[in-house]
Amino acid sequence: MTQETDKPALPDPQEVAKTYAEVAQRASKLLTEHMKRQVAKGATPPQDELGIAQAFMDMMAKMLANPYQLAQAQMNLVWDYFSLWQHSTLRFMGMQTPPIAAPAKGDKRFKDEQWEEHFLFDFIKQSYLITARHIHDSVSGVKGLDGHTQDKVNFFTRQFIDAMSPSNFVHTNPEVFRETVNSHGQNLLKGFNNLLRDIEDGDGKLRVRMTDTTAFELGKNVATTPGKVVFQNDLIQLLQFTPTTKTNFKRPLLIVPPWINKYYILDLREKNSYIKWAVDQGHSVFCISWVNPDEKLAQKTFEDYVFEGTLTAIDQVCAQTGEKEINAAGYCLGGTLLGTTAAYLAAKKDKRLASVTFFTTMLDFSIPGELGVFIDEQQVSSLEKKMSERGYLEGSEMAGTFNMLRANDLIWSFVVNNYLMGKDPFPFDLLYWNSDSTRMPAAMHSFYLRNMYMKNLLKEPGGIMIGDVAIDLRKVKIPAYFISTIEDHIAPWQSTYLGARLFSGPTRFVLGGSGHIAGIVNPPAANKYGYWINPAKALPDTPEAFFEGAQQNPGSWWTDWQAWLMAQDDASVPVREPAKGKLGVLEDAPGSFVKFRLDQQKMKS
Repeated sequence: MTQETDKPALPDPQEVAKTYAEVAQRASKLLTEHMKRQVAKGATPPQDELGIAQAFMDMMAKMLANPYQLAQAQMNLVWDYFSLWQHSTLRFMGMQTPPIAAPAKGDKRFKDEQWEEHFLFDFIKQSYLITARHIHDSVSGVKGLDGHTQDKVNFFTRQFIDAMSPSNFVHTNPEVFRETVNSHGQNLLKGFNNLLRDIEDGDGKLRVRMTDTTAFELGKNVATTPGKVVFQNDLIQLLQFTPTTKTNFKRPLLIVPPWINKYYILDLREKNSYIKWAVDQGHSVFCISWVNPDEKLAQKTFEDYVFEGTLTAIDQVCAQTGEKEINAAGYCLGGTLLGTTAAYLAAKKDKRLASVTFFTTMLDFSIPGELGVFIDEQQVSSLEKKMSERGYLEGSEMAGTFNMLRANDLIWSFVVNNYLMGKDPFPFDLLYWNSDSTRMPAAMHSFYLRNMYMKNLLKEPGGIMIGDVAIDLRKVKIPAYFISTIEDHIAPWQSTYLGARLFSGPTRFVLGGSGHIAGIVNPPAANKYGYWINPAKALPDTPEAFFEGAQQNPGSWWTDWQAWLMAQDDASVPVREPAKGKLGVLEDAPGSFVKFRLDQQKMKS
């Protein structure tokens, strides 16, 4: 092969001109719109709504008050750098030595082989890892800060450390550097065009595109389990799924998904659909599909979500099937709502709930995890002010908060792919669901943040009132099944475990592998992750005691849950076709509520 044929091909001048024109047009339009918005709302100085500046000022004051500790940290950093220089010098001379710092197992930022093989990129990588470790250790080791301030400092320090990773910059990422040379910089030009497109889609705010949303259509290649909408009100559509077995279990199953997300996380694809699997086991499966609210529903409260949501759904499931007892399962916030509903029914001596199942559900919020960083009086008051102006919490704001909890996976990996490599995101059904954000009514969300997260009143007997009922979770005596996941960053399993101990009936707590989504959407056929069960008859007093005595089992918790449920009642009845029930059919599943996408509405407008 000649030397000339080894050179990267020059880009097509027409394509270059076209891309430049698109970039110029988009940039000009966005700049004009930005200036108009600034003039319309007046040039106001930025507000520290999260209290970040104050937290770091407090941290610096405490750190400077202990100069010896600060000097020791600096000396440790210098020593590690000296060791790195020695290591890199030996690498340059062709010798192999153990690294001074290595990325954590599973850190995808440094997967390119050049991070390991090229001594310069290896030096950059290790220099970053050393500095990151010392920064984190220094701020987390400051004495005298209150717990909330310390958590805030740790969290936002990690955000800074993640943002400054050499993988996020052109000249220090070997894969991006290679692509820039090979494409004569066309990747950066295309990436800038992608950046402008994402700012356009976010109405002037950057909304990083995670997947190709045009590759999916609800009812076609996601949310495909056949069924019917059999009931609808302002807040919910009730779905009943078409049976696939010759008989159904006597007790129907009602699923209560979180109102903060859409239900089809449990029905992404046929092979990993919990809903489809439950139908195939013989359950008559019903599922709530929450409305994506606008300003008209601003005054809907948590109580409304109980009365018009879960309680109404229970009424309708019983009416549709003619049964007096049902099983119910709630996911995350949907489980919190279900737990509240179960306590309400217990107080009313209503026995229609025969059992309750909770997927990664907090009822005791004393260990909120990193989400607690965003919840204090200053931040909630600021959020309430925003919600009062428009009547709801914008879905993209909550989605952004959740993405920050796993910034490297859910933010920076897409920044590199979309803006530095100049590629379009890969079609991925889970990320399609993740980007399908939902709003929350102002009144309901304010109540939830203040009474659950800030005051932790749900765990207190009579802590909250629903109608004329003082909610007391200890009055719930029906069988309960809790499945949590060991790597959950949204609902820490230690917190969900404390909630599981609040009920008075027989409770089974299962700890699954992986995280908040993957650990729940874990079909038996995949044979992944496994789960832990403590064989003790009663739940131990603490999460630590539970885990010390727990036994790990292979495979999916789904089969364990099915056996638990059937041990209570496995009676069967003729199959229940949605169209033959007493409610009638409004439309085909997945229904119109779930099809309302905020980003598509903005594109149409």
